[in-house]
Amino acid sequence: MRIEGKEYRTIWFENDIVKIIDQTKLPHQFIIKDLKTVKDTINAIKMMEVRGAPLIGATAAYGLVLSILENNDKSFLKKSAENLINSRPTAINLKWSVDRMMKKLLGVNSDKILDIALKEAKEICEEDIRFCKNIGLNGLKVIEEIYKKKNRTVNILTHCNAGWLATINWGTATSPIYHAHRKGIPVHVWVDETRPRNQGANLTSYELNEEEVSNTIIADNTGGILMQRGEVDMCIVGTDRTLSTGDVANKIGTYLKALAAHDNDIPFYVALPSSTIDWDIKDSKDIPIEERNSEELSHIEGLDENENIKKIRIYPKKSNSMNLAFDVTPAKYISGLITEKGICEASSNGLRKLFK
Repeated sequence: MRIEGKEYRTIWFENDIVKIIDQTKLPHQFIIKDLKTVKDTINAIKMMEVRGAPLIGATAAYGLVLSILENNDKSFLKKSAENLINSRPTAINLKWSVDRMMKKLLGVNSDKILDIALKEAKEICEEDIRFCKNIGLNGLKVIEEIYKKKNRTVNILTHCNAGWLATINWGTATSPIYHAHRKGIPVHVWVDETRPRNQGANLTSYELNEEEVSNTIIADNTGGILMQRGEVDMCIVGTDRTLSTGDVANKIGTYLKALAAHDNDIPFYVALPSSTIDWDIKDSKDIPIEERNSEELSHIEGLDENENIKKIRIYPKKSNSMNLAFDVTPAKYISGLITEKGICEASSNGLRKLFK
């Protein structure tokens, strides 16, 4: 997708270096950062310089390539894989990607392992682009139906950033929006700011602006009243882990949006590639929910009057805070799962009909 009119991907490999867009600097600064070691990769994931389940998975794949370049030793590779998996616990794509890479690499001779690793990492990225494009084409059908019925701008609410910045290209939740926009269907996006890191305001609105898609940033608790007023036609969100039961773990606050949508008879869709499906965990209580540094809540970054990025405290020093990064939306509140293979019911039967 585009930034200032130029096409970019979120990650690429060049001259034995992994290149990423540092998303902690957006929207105020556009910085391409070099990752030269597996430790660099782990830090980029932990510090959310890259984020979004599919992109985290792709970054981990390239992290293993860097591990081989750094030290072509199987024990070092295995330790690197373990450290990558542990860097962030909730997004299943991370483990999926590392497991896929290791399955290819274990047992391979040291003189061939780098080429095989690089080829597989690139294929993970290309596959994600294909999947996200197909998610968009499948989700486009829902937007088209609403437009034909209402014959006006389709108002879509989204939470966090499940855009192209969270994948390699196209995005998950945004892909249907981009396809609708390019087809000439008038769409407008309500963008939850998504505290505490403001990925909606900082990233989703930013990328929608670059693609000239109409959008409005709203406070996280505004969605409910907009639904009551009839100003939301549908919701589309992404997911960091989808259970085979149809339950969805996504950015904190997603569950509350689903409840509001359910109460107001507004369709609530979740967009995901199959790499985000966890076929093993059956009970959502067993999903590891990441708890991040409370400073993300107590402090906020922005531009000062001199256009310098500054971090300031917004909470009293004596106040405690809890910073859970994800919540779980039960399948019963989800209208459908938009995948690369089609749209299905959020249930075991629905998913298995598409993927098993």
